[in-house]
Amino acid sequence: MIAQFEQERTRLRAIAHRMLGSFAEADDALQDAWLRVERADTAQVENPAAWLTTVVGRVCLNMLRDRREHAFEMPDPVIETGEEPEHQAVAKDQVGLAMLIVLDSLKPDERLAFVLHDMFAVPFDDIAPLIGKTPATARQLASRARKRVQDRPQPNVDLPKQREVVQAFLKASREGDLEGLVAVLHPDAVLRAGALEVIGGRTVAGRAALFSRYATMAAAEFAVIGGEAGFIARVDGVPFSVMAFTVRDGQIVAIHVIQDKAQLAALVP
Repeated sequence: MIAQFEQERTRLRAIAHRMLGSFAEADDALQDAWLRVERADTAQVENPAAWLTTVVGRVCLNMLRDRREHAFEMPDPVIETGEEPEHQAVAKDQVGLAMLIVLDSLKPDERLAFVLHDMFAVPFDDIAPLIGKTPATARQLASRARKRVQDRPQPNVDLPKQREVVQAFLKASREGDLEGLVAVLHPDAVLRAGALEVIGGRTVAGRAALFSRYATMAAAEFAVIGGEAGFIARVDGVPFSVMAFTVRDGQIVAIHVIQDKAQLAALVP
């Protein structure tokens, strides 16, 4: 079964990342699952791939339930850089940043039911024992989560156009152009940075304009961040922050900022 685990590792890590939102925690979950598999009697297991999925799912569910209440932390997105990052996309075994943020807002049982069923086609009959519910209840939990996911801001899929909007934002920010920022932001735009959440285009613009001096000092490297256009800000070559922009109909509806040094060190190429 250990050999089967290694064959399935990429898929199992994708499950854990969707469940936990953190690559580091996903790796911890896989290590815990590996130890459980090593100790288990698997002689009667008829479907190794499905059984391994439930093992990883149970480990992740326990980790989610054990989490204490804490301030919002930005999930770990896939970050792609290069000569023309606008032509890249999120790796097929990963999900976008907007999706990860919504998943992070779900209750543990909802998250498990949705991730396993909707993303990995695990039957509700197999999900139910993991959460101690009936299959019908597991189906209801997934349906509730699905509605939250469908209600998330849907960005334009045209990354070059997203990048044009991000460039306009960066230019206005560097120039301290408040009205230029307001023009590129949706009236209900949201800015999230750690525990900070700012709502409203003009309010977000005012906060961005305050950083005009810093913006002129930082070198901005454009990147695809969780499937969305954005940039990595570096000061003296050291990553200072990552900003991802959800763009819809030519306006920014959400800005997601990562500034945690440890998270940046793990994510930025």
